Order: sequence, then C-alpha cells, then structure tokens
Amino acid sequence: MFSARRLIPSLSREIRRHLKKSLTSKPAAAVELCEPTKENKDILVERMGEITKIGINCPEKKNSLNRIAAQNLSDAIEEFEQDESALVAVIHGIGGNFCTGYDLKEISEYDGESEDTLPQFGPLANRMTLTKKPMVAALSGYTIGAGLELALLCDLRVVEESAVIGFHNRRFGVPILGGGTVRLPALIGHSRAMDMILTGRGITAAEAFSWGLANRLVACGTSLGQAFNLAQCLLKFPQRTMLADRASAHNASFSSRSFEEALQYEKDHSSHLLLEEGAVGAKKFREGIGRHGKFYHLRHIDRSKTDEIKDDLL
Repeated sequence: MFSARRLIPSLSREIRRHLKKSLTSKPAAAVELCEPTKENKDILVERMGEITKIGINCPEKKNSLNRIAAQNLSDAIEEFEQDESALVAVIHGIGGNFCTGYDLKEISEYDGESEDTLPQFGPLANRMTLTKKPMVAALSGYTIGAGLELALLCDLRVVEESAVIGFHNRRFGVPILGGGTVRLPALIGHSRAMDMILTGRGITAAEAFSWGLANRLVACGTSLGQAFNLAQCLLKFPQRTMLADRASAHNASFSSRSFEEALQYEKDHSSHLLLEEGAVGAKKFREGIGRHGKFYHLRHIDRSKTDEIKDDLL
C-alpha cells in the first residue's frame, strides 16, 4: 500500500510528460489551415482564405532588409497583386520588430563602383500608382527608415503601444528613397512630416495615433491579430465599389491638379457601380440585411480557414 502511494506522484508526472509530448509533437492546426505560397527564409508568405499574410523574417537584424530580402518582399507584394483570389494583404515583422529599413552593413560595403550591391525596394521604390488591393501593416517594435516607407505604402496601419516609428536613417546620411517624403506629408500634414523627416526622431505609438499615422492603437503583442481582424472586415464589402472609392481617394490626395478634376475622376470611375453593385445591395437591404447599422451577412465569406488562425494570432 505504501509503495503504491509512492508510485502515484511518479505516475502522474509521467502521464503529464506523455500528454505534453503528444500535444506538442503534432503540427499545429493553423499549419493545416494555412496555404504556404512562398518559402524564402527572409520573407514568409501564407494564404489565409482571401487574406495573404506577408512576414519579414530577419529577426537577428531587427528585420532590416538587404538587397535579396528587399527584392523578395517586392516580389511577394507583386504576387499578391496578381493573385485574383487574394483580396487583402497583411504585412508584419517576425520577432518583435516590423522593419528597421535597409541593412546598413550591406550599404557600408559599397565599393564606390557597382550600385547593384546596394539594397533596393525594387518595384516598390519607384511605385507611383496605388497597389491594386488593400494592404494592412501590423507595426510592432521598431518601424524605421525604409520600414516606415513600407508602412506608408499600406492603406491602414495597426500599431502596438510600445512601437517606435521614425526616420533614424537621418543620422547616417541614408536618404529617403521609397516615397516617404511624398506619402508622409499627405497623411499627417507638412509641418509634422518635416519634424520627422528633418530631425529623424522616433515618435511614439500614441503620437502616431494622434497624428493620424496609426489607424488603430493596440496592446503590445496584438498587432498581427488585430491587423488580421481589420483585414477580415474589408472582405465583407462589395469589392469593386470599395476599390473604386479607394482609388478615388488616392487620386484626390496624390494625382489630381484641382478639386474639379478630383470630382470628375470620382464620377468617371464609380457611377456605373451604382447600377452594378449598388442596386444589388439595395435589394439586400429591402430583404432585411444590414438593417439598424448591422455589418454582417453583406457578402459570403468562407471562414473555415481563418477563424482558428485568428484566435491563435490574437
């Protein structure tokens, strides 16, 4: 009897050890639900239903981008744009930081002759047009230099409370080459943009939110899950009308030479959608969908590949 009592603690420990091994030795459910589409070590891409998740995976360098990583990132965004079944992208950094810009080690090795050795954003550096579909940035840790320019390229930015955002490249004479001097003033105004561009200081997440640079301010460690939630919100709407309104707002901010020209662009690119998607939506409202400001059941979404993943991300 005494021996049996002594065996119980050992047996309990063995059972717990076996259960832990069993639970952790199998692939996570999220792995089965995701559809890996790219296997570059530095840029990880996963499909989650109609959402493409693009992760910068250089944590040992705080997700700074060398020439190869920058090109792989450009390629990943280009592939997302060409994929008709992917409607929204979420861009994030792995390991606690979003992106700290170009790899200064690689820049320091410039031999004065070949510019091919310098990191570039490829198509992103020269992009003048809006991306075809919305992108949401999940900002954690440091978002610096070209990393900030990448965040500005996105439509929406979800920022963690502990994040730091700025052009720290000012300290070393690395210029802003990815559209930052164009997009930042349009988002937060000339005066505040000059503060960031000239001084190079890092602003807090609270400042970014009050200035309009951050669209959502979230708790530390939750930016990816909250960005995924925000991306899911965009899936529920009629897509052609949403994209037309998005393009019109972008045109008014960056391309139109006058107020009248912006209004004309809006009419030319959206009027036909009133009959194509608006009429269909009005019928749904008459049938009871969307009454009292409700936002559900507007468009069928297959959530079988996203619900469990969303819980893991949050």
